[in-house]
Parts: sequence; C-alpha cells; structure tokens
Amino acid sequence: MRGRFGAPCHVDLPKSEREHVAVYTEVSDAALADFLSAYAIGSLLSFKGIAEGVENSNFFLHTTQGSYILTLYEKRVREQDLPFFIGLMEHLSARGLACPQPVRDRAGQALGQLCGRPAAIVSFLEGVSVKTPGVEHCRALGRALAELHAAGRDFPMVRENNLSVSAWRPLFAQAEDQADSVEPGLAARTRSDLAVLEAHWPRNLPSGVIHADLFTDNVFFIGDALSGLIDFYFACTDAFAYDLAVCLNAWCFEADGTFHRDMAAGLIAGYEAVRPLESAEVAALPILCRGAALRFMLTRLVDWLNVPPGALVKPKDPREFDRRLTFHRQAQDARDYGRPR
Repeated sequence: MRGRFGAPCHVDLPKSEREHVAVYTEVSDAALADFLSAYAIGSLLSFKGIAEGVENSNFFLHTTQGSYILTLYEKRVREQDLPFFIGLMEHLSARGLACPQPVRDRAGQALGQLCGRPAAIVSFLEGVSVKTPGVEHCRALGRALAELHAAGRDFPMVRENNLSVSAWRPLFAQAEDQADSVEPGLAARTRSDLAVLEAHWPRNLPSGVIHADLFTDNVFFIGDALSGLIDFYFACTDAFAYDLAVCLNAWCFEADGTFHRDMAAGLIAGYEAVRPLESAEVAALPILCRGAALRFMLTRLVDWLNVPPGALVKPKDPREFDRRLTFHRQAQDARDYGRPR
C-alpha cells in the first residue's frame, strides 16, 4: 500500500516491525498505548510510519483484529474542519464509495487527541497507487469522481473551499518577492494569471461535495481496477467541474508540462458516463483547469520558500505547475482537453 503522508514512530516492538521515516510528530510507546486503549481494535502487532507526503503524520497500524491507518492532523488541516471530513467519509462509505471508514472508539467518538494533535483511526484500503497512469486508469478515475459527486449530494454539511480563487492573491503575497528566484519570470506570469482568473472565474456551476486533491497517490488500484479513494482532508463544497479540472492537472501531464490528450479524453469520458457535464461546465473547463494549476503552483511555491530548518519532508516542486499553466493559457475550449464537442 502506498500512502500520501508520513511520519516516524518509536514503539516497543521487534526491530523488524519498526520503520523510521520523515518526522512531524513522534509518538511515544506510552502515548500510543493510552490512545489505543480507547478502541476495541485488538492488540497492537506493528506500527509503522507512512513515508510519503507533506501534510499530516500517518501511521500504519496492524492489530490482532486487522489493519488501520492512524492520522495525526498537522499543518493546513484546521481542527474545526475535522467533523466535516470524518462525517463525509462515513457518509460516502455508507453509500458504497470505496474510501476509508472512520473507526469510532468505545465512547462512540471518531476524533481523539494524541501527542497534542487531533487524531483519528480509519480503515485500511487494499491497493497501490499508480505512478504512471494510462488511459484506462484515467477513465476509471473519471467514473469514480462522478460517483463521489453523486454519493455526496445529500451530505448535509458544508465547508467552503478556502483554497479557491479568493485565496490565491493572499497566497501569492507570501511568495511574490522571491518567486523569480524559483523560476525567472514567475512573478509576472502569476500576476497575469491572477488578473485573468479573478475577472473570469465561473460562478453558479453545479456544486456539492468535491475531493479537491485527487492526485495519483490518493487513488488505489488492484490490477487495473480502481479499489479506493483516500485523503479527504481538502474536501469541500465547490463546483464539480473544478474537481474534474484538478484531476486533469494531476493525471494528464508529465512533470515537464507535456499534456496527454488521450488520457484527458479518457478521464472526461469516464466522468460523463456517470454524470454528463452541463454546457456551462464544458465552457468553463479551460479557466477551471488554469485556476486549479495556479492553486497548486501557489501552495507549492509557499512551501518551497518556507522549508523549516531540519525538515525531513521535501516540498514538492512548484515549477511543474508553472509549466502546466503554459498549456492552460493557450487552451481555447474543452476540445483542447480531449472532449469531442
């Protein structure tokens, strides 16, 4: 199994059952034992940090009753948003979507505290993420994304997308003075993108619960079959087509900016096999894709310029999305993304 986020652990287990990986929060033997005592999940057999990612501290738990993921929430995840995320995973799972199921403790609580952090245990999903997806992987993702949108339609909670267009200029203000040290001309290009996006960002598109972060490491496959979606900690209420735009950025480009039109066509076709896009969504696709690329470029840029001393988790390169923006600036309509009409 590949997970997106990671941190180390130190527990009193045989050496073969320990794994030391990048640190956010260390968990002592005593703290872990006290936390797990509230859950009816059996006796601990192994506890390993999941090494990938940059947001939270995730651990793999294996007990006498099964396998689980323990998450300590760090950095961008606000504690007041956690009931939304936990409730959403329970809601989607109850409607048949393959996603982590929060585990409640003996008192019926899905959230606790561990090492001064909010923490939760969720079910383990079988599968692996695909580093180099193909057309059929993208088609399966499109179907799963539309199924997620359908399953979330009656979810009663609402969470604003706090990384949408109104947040991008304040994000850029944190990095503008140093942007050209990362890539020449980046500051001017970003100022131009912001002006266009703020003036033309689409409103009143069909909306509901979206994932907002379905990169390849958040989608699991067993063979060629999609087996689950994970990491709902950027989920929010926003336009469905924006979620599709995030996926087009995340799945259909190489790091050098090369766009795979056939993969994009497969992704959109898979989505529309479940939920056809409305005409306004089709028309908005280029601007939504451009905005999604700018969102990830900006958050990566801020992280890239603000790596804390001694950090063991490497920030992701913002220049990948700067290169993708070159394509989006030239796109005229949805046909440029592989949609036939």
